[in-house]
Amino acid sequence: MVSADMQLTVNTSGQILGFNVPEDVYMRDFAADFCEWIDGTVIKMSPVHYKHNFIIQYLIPLFNAYLELRPIGKLHQQPFVMRYEFEQDGKTKRRNREPDMQLILNDNLDNLTPTYMDGAADIVIEVVSPESAPRDYGEKFHEYEQAAVPEYWIIDPIKEECRFYRLTAKKAYLLQEVDTTYTTAQLPDFVLHIPTLWQDPLPGTISIAKTVQAMLAT
Repeated sequence: MVSADMQLTVNTSGQILGFNVPEDVYMRDFAADFCEWIDGTVIKMSPVHYKHNFIIQYLIPLFNAYLELRPIGKLHQQPFVMRYEFEQDGKTKRRNREPDMQLILNDNLDNLTPTYMDGAADIVIEVVSPESAPRDYGEKFHEYEQAAVPEYWIIDPIKEECRFYRLTAKKAYLLQEVDTTYTTAQLPDFVLHIPTLWQDPLPGTISIAKTVQAMLAT
């Protein structure tokens, strides 16, 4: 542990690895090991629920196939860092979070570095595990809203529920009404079929590729 001469001032879960850690030290020594940096505090994320992994393993080839056919951006997944700031109680708060997934569109690629996204990704996705629920629904919701992430998706396999938030002109998140599918203007012709996320087993790579081809052929 680096230093412990201050109290943690955020509510979070996971193992605290150090206080007062410089950002460059975090990026060098901790970022690749599924850790997040919160105003100098380094936190090791707790193990995820197995359903979390299955959904991530489904979404990665789904988005990659879409972006191969529609090259409008890039996909990064944890442990890739998204670095941002926001104002709270008159103070600037600094974060290096590692979203489960982040989609960065072509117009935003100037802010993408080899090791982190410098600012808000266009779409941030968190897949909920029991330990991450307070963070995904609470801390990260507030932070992503304040950091002006245009869309925040919360996929909860425990509740079998998805929440899709879009940032309004007033810089507040608005929950989108959905039924069985979700679409967004940021991903033209992309359709997320929500009930598929709760299947066991989830579709494999070949099935996913066929789904995306059919999706974009319409």
